[in-house]
Amino acid sequence: MSNGLTRFLGDTPGRTALKLLVASFVVGVVMAAFNWYPVDIYYWIRDFVVTLWENGWAALGRFGTYLALGAGVVIPIFIVLRLLNMRK
Repeated sequence: MSNGLTRFLGDTPGRTALKLLVASFVVGVVMAAFNWYPVDIYYWIRDFVVTLWENGWAALGRFGTYLALGAGVVIPIFIVLRLLNMRK
C-alpha cells in the first residue's frame, strides 16, 4: 500500500505533507498581505460568470442590431444587382 500511496502523492507522505505545509504558509502570507479570504475567490468566480452571462447576451443583442443594419443595405443592393444581371 505504501507504494500506491507514494505513487498517488508523487513523493513520500512525509515530504508531501511538508511541501503542503510550506505552500500553505506562503499562500496564507500572500493572501493576508492582500486581505483576501477563500470566500473572496468564490465571489470573484461567481461575479465573473454573472458578468460574462450578462455581457454575452448584450453582445448577441449588438450582433443582431449590426446584422439588421447591414442587411438593410446589403440585401436591396444584392437584389438590384441580380435584377440588372438578369437583363444581360
